[in-house]
Amino acid sequence: MNRRFSIFQACNTVILALAAVSTLYPFLYMISISLSDHAHVLQGDVWLWPRGINLDMYKYVFKDGRIFTGYQNTIIYTALGTVVSLLVTSMGGYALSKKEMVFHKTFTFIVLATLFVNGGMIPTFLVVKSYGLVNTIWAMVLPGVVTTWNLIIIRTFFSGIPKELEESGKLDGLSEIGIFLRIVLPLSKAALATIGLFYAVGIWNNFMGPLLYLRKEELFPLQVFLRQIVLAGQFNGDGGAVSDSLIIAEDALKYATIMVSTLPLLVIYPFIQKYFVKGALIGSVKG
Repeated sequence: MNRRFSIFQACNTVILALAAVSTLYPFLYMISISLSDHAHVLQGDVWLWPRGINLDMYKYVFKDGRIFTGYQNTIIYTALGTVVSLLVTSMGGYALSKKEMVFHKTFTFIVLATLFVNGGMIPTFLVVKSYGLVNTIWAMVLPGVVTTWNLIIIRTFFSGIPKELEESGKLDGLSEIGIFLRIVLPLSKAALATIGLFYAVGIWNNFMGPLLYLRKEELFPLQVFLRQIVLAGQFNGDGGAVSDSLIIAEDALKYATIMVSTLPLLVIYPFIQKYFVKGALIGSVKG
């Protein structure tokens, strides 16, 4: 038995190590290319570590005013959208966790139905337009304010909170809102951190939303400017042949831009990883 378990552990270790390498290597390669001297890149000497440190690409990126505009807009959209989404999702999940609620099964069925059926891109755009949200900050926040899967996770988590705690709150004179704010939410930090990470990453990487709902460049998030920078490097101005050195410079600029746009999430994630694992498991196991 121990030998079989050791073999199983060894196989798991190898598989996870390969998965980690395949996940991390693209980031290491992009960092290496963006930081390396062009001569070493042209010679094919760069594949893991930077050769001949060169920060020119990052200087070009930060000189581009679109990057700072995109960062500012994306941070605003992510912060505001995450707060609003957590508020609405937690309130909806708390209500659905109450089986004694009127029409509980009906509301639960309606929520679950959205996992399989949705209005589609054009009807959603028409709804957003009819509310006058086009070319506003709220167009980046309200259309995706609740994700059904996140709502189910948070509802399942709330269902696992002991009823005795809520009953004790009622004995102390707390209303349902008071129980939600003073008892349920403080006990749900792990689940809220998990759902918040899901929402934040989704809003940060949101690309189709800005293309559909935004027309003013000063409202564009970072992902739209990143697309413009990446696509702009595919062709030279006169339509002629592009030299190898120019292609390398363009690739290095693309990689530097991608790393700059990805860095905030890479920095934040380690601080909430412990909540992420705990919250996801608890919300998925409880029935």
